[in-house]
Amino acid sequence: MLGATGCVGRCVSALAREGHEVLAVARRGGPAVAEHLFAGLDVAAVPPAELARLLTGHRVRAVVNVTGGWGTTEEEMRYAHITLVDRLLRALALMDDRPRLVHVGSVHEYGPVPEPLSIGEDLPPRPTTMYARTKLAGSELVLDAARAGRVDALVLRAVNVCGPRTTRASFLGRSPACCGPPTRRTRVTLRLADARRDFVDVRDLAEAVVLALAAPATGRVVNIGRGEATSMRELVDLLAAAAALPPDALRIEDGPIDSKGGNWTLADIGLAGRLLGWKRRIPLAEAMRATWEVPAD
Repeated sequence: MLGATGCVGRCVSALAREGHEVLAVARRGGPAVAEHLFAGLDVAAVPPAELARLLTGHRVRAVVNVTGGWGTTEEEMRYAHITLVDRLLRALALMDDRPRLVHVGSVHEYGPVPEPLSIGEDLPPRPTTMYARTKLAGSELVLDAARAGRVDALVLRAVNVCGPRTTRASFLGRSPACCGPPTRRTRVTLRLADARRDFVDVRDLAEAVVLALAAPATGRVVNIGRGEATSMRELVDLLAAAAALPPDALRIEDGPIDSKGGNWTLADIGLAGRLLGWKRRIPLAEAMRATWEVPAD
């Protein structure tokens, strides 16, 4: 598991429950990986041969790449989303017994789409933001390698992620810190875009990763989401209910917010069901409760 201490990577327990022995790889360790083998490593910085030796030495049969970042510069984005993937693919090419690769990309790779379009895997990607362009470049490296037979790999394009330890780089991840413990004097003002977006609980995404490891397919893109477009106001109302905020405590302002994607996302998740046997299970209200109760470190 590459990126094992991040929001998605922390769900390595889903792999362990299915009997996988997990090698957790991240730049820094922590309680989230205390029960697993751990290697402190910046994958984008090490020579491919060193990474190959690590994977070979631990007899790694499958690699899950959930690394990435929400950097503020193009250099940071390229390092996290392109350089790292290139180093990983070069490392896998050096191995005699190459592991299967599941690479988690982003729905933002498709770029903005008009409402009410449902985003299918056949939609030509046209990303417009720096984040989305670099994420797409990394995913395309994986797909090109798989289609050329150099690696056995699937790319999962995940929608916006919520649930436990949602990254504070996202709007939902920042919201619990903004609200704080509720009291009768609590007053919270949030600025919301007039947007409807698809969200998936990180635990459902982790289950999709588990199923993708064994799926009889390679060189494919598979969307992972709820298959529903939910208004930002509804999400915030669910978050406020989970926080037990007083009825008059929440004040909503309309206005633009910083976003890595467009105002509308709705993933067609039919292929995930047909190819992986996957379906989302966690209700949105439960996902918002976990977002509130288990914030990012």
